Amino acid sequence: MLLHCEREGGPSDDGATLAAGWLRAGALDSLLELNELCLSLLAEQAAVRCGPPSGLLQQLSELWQRLDGASRQRAAACPYLLLDAGFADPLRWQMPPAPQVGDAGGNRYTCYFTVPAAAEVARLVFIYAWHLARSQAAAARLLLGMPESSAALIARYTLRQIQTLAENHLDWLRPRWPARVQVWRELLLAATSGEVAALERARLWGLTLLAAEARLAPAAWAPRAGARAEPSRHFTAPPSP
Repeated sequence: MLLHCEREGGPSDDGATLAAGWLRAGALDSLLELNELCLSLLAEQAAVRCGPPSGLLQQLSELWQRLDGASRQRAAACPYLLLDAGFADPLRWQMPPAPQVGDAGGNRYTCYFTVPAAAEVARLVFIYAWHLARSQAAAARLLLGMPESSAALIARYTLRQIQTLAENHLDWLRPRWPARVQVWRELLLAATSGEVAALERARLWGLTLLAAEARLAPAAWAPRAGARAEPSRHFTAPPSP
């Protein structure tokens, strides 16, 4: 099960040693499982010749093709999520637009992923982020690059609402650092070669980027006066902060 974040026991992967020791073991286990799905999705999307243009997929197409099960497990052992849904942007989570009939062209973002598997991965990414925001906000910051302001907003959704949000906003899903092709090149090369030192360098590079982004994230968020404390039972959007 993906959401087994309460499970006790020690992590079994090398990448977990880069994460803080206070993290619950299940949070890391779920992260690795989800990262494997993310990598499979990226490899599948890279194989689609008529998909949206992406330097990350096109320039590294040969490496994506070489990513077998063992190398995918090694790459997945990064102590952070390899996909992103705009977790560092609290405004995105403050008032997502409710879908309107006949408003298909109103999305602000172009879908990065067009293969069928993307819908299920998006659902799991959103639910995992929601679970961490509710139960381990510090872990959400470390593993997802999610500032407290975003975590506070995401935690206010219900489970049904966060699933509906994932269904309506597949266009939010992106690889982490999609413009940094060299970061991904180093990770994929290290994963396919199995060189431990190279893998550690690639993972640490990602941690350095996440730390830099965290310093630029909004420091605080406060609800507007008169906002409801709890989200409505029927999904349209989360309550106005």
